[in-house]
Amino acid sequence: MSERIAVVGIGATQFRSITPDVSYKELMFDAAVRAYADADINPRTDVDTFVTCAEDYIEGTSIFDEYVPDQLGAALRQMHTITGDGLHGVAAAVMQLATGRFGTAVVEAHSKASNMLTPDGIAACAQDPVYVRPLCLNTHFVAGLEMNRFCSENGVTREQCSQVAVKNRGNALLNPLAGQAVRLTLGDFEHAGPVSLPLTSLDIAQPVDGAIVIVLATESKARELRGKPVWLTGAGWCNGSPNLEARDWNAPEYVTKAAKMAYDQAGITDPKHYFDFAEVDDTYTYKELQHLVALGLADACDVGRHTELGKTARNGKRPVNVSGGALGMGHMYEASGLARFYCAVQQLRGEAGAMQLPKARTAVVQAWRGVPTASAVVITLAA
Repeated sequence: MSERIAVVGIGATQFRSITPDVSYKELMFDAAVRAYADADINPRTDVDTFVTCAEDYIEGTSIFDEYVPDQLGAALRQMHTITGDGLHGVAAAVMQLATGRFGTAVVEAHSKASNMLTPDGIAACAQDPVYVRPLCLNTHFVAGLEMNRFCSENGVTREQCSQVAVKNRGNALLNPLAGQAVRLTLGDFEHAGPVSLPLTSLDIAQPVDGAIVIVLATESKARELRGKPVWLTGAGWCNGSPNLEARDWNAPEYVTKAAKMAYDQAGITDPKHYFDFAEVDDTYTYKELQHLVALGLADACDVGRHTELGKTARNGKRPVNVSGGALGMGHMYEASGLARFYCAVQQLRGEAGAMQLPKARTAVVQAWRGVPTASAVVITLAA
C-alpha cells in the first residue's frame, strides 16, 4: 500500500431478532449517523467513495444498490454494492484507497433477517443447480457433514465444540449490542434439539437484524480527523468454488489463502504468537475451531483442547470472540464479518467497556460467507 489505511469511524445499531418498528433503511441510517459522528465527518463533503454489501436474494430486491444511497448520504456519489460479506467490502474499499485517488471510504453492511420468509429456500439457491440442489441438502445438513469430518480427523469432541457456544454466548452478556446472549452450560446441550447430528440448535448462530457502518481513511487524511485511528495492516481474500465435491471437508483452504495474503501485507511471519486476540467466524461452533487452525492460530490436534482449557476465553492466553461472535451477537448474513470488525476496533481503541481486554494492540478478523461457499476474508489490525 502506498499509504497506511486507518479505521477512523464506526457505528452500529443494536442487534435484535426482530425489528418490526424500523425498516432496513432506518437501520442503515442509524448506524451511518453514529459512524459519521464518531469520525466527525460530513458524508456529503468528506467521503470520496461508498461500498455496501448485500445480496439481492437475501434482500428480496433486484439491483439492491439503487436503494441505499439516500440513507448513507451517498446520493449522486461514487458508490457500488458487493454481493459478499462486509469484510469483502472493507477489502474493496482498501483497494480503492490504495490507488491514491481517494482519501476516505465508507463501508456498510446490514441484516433484516426477520423479513425473510423462506431462508432455507434462499440458501439452497447458492448450491449447484444441476448436481447438488436436486438432492435437497439443507444448509445445516451440509454443515453437519463437515463437522463430522473435521472432528473425526482431528480428535475434536462434541463437548469441545459445545464449549465454543458456552464461551461466546456468555461473552455476549457483556456486549450491549448482542442479540443472542445467554448463560449456557455443557449440560444444556444434552437437551438441545438435534438439527443435523452432531449439530444441535445450540451449535448454530441464530439470525438477527442490525447494521454496521465503518469509515476508512488514508493516513494523511486520518491525521486531519479527530479521534484515535486503528491501523488496517493487511487485507486478504479468497473466493473458491461453491461445489461440494470440489473441496477439502476438513481444512478450509480458502481461509488459509486469505490469511497468507493478509499476513504477507502486514509482514507477519508467526501468527500464532503475534495477535493479542481474534474475532473469527463462528456461524457454527465447530467453525470457530476450524477457522483458528486455518488462520495458523492453533494446531488441529490442540484446538479443541485449548478451548476446553479456557485458552481462548476472555482471560485466556489468546481470547477469541470476546464480543460473543455470531453465536452470541447473532448471525447477520452479509454483515457478520463487519460485526466482528466493529468489535475488534472497539477493543483496539480501548473503548469496549465491560468487554475490554487488558492487552489489545493487535488483532485478526476473519469472515466466511457460509454454506456452501468457499469464500473468506481476513483483516489484520493494530492500534
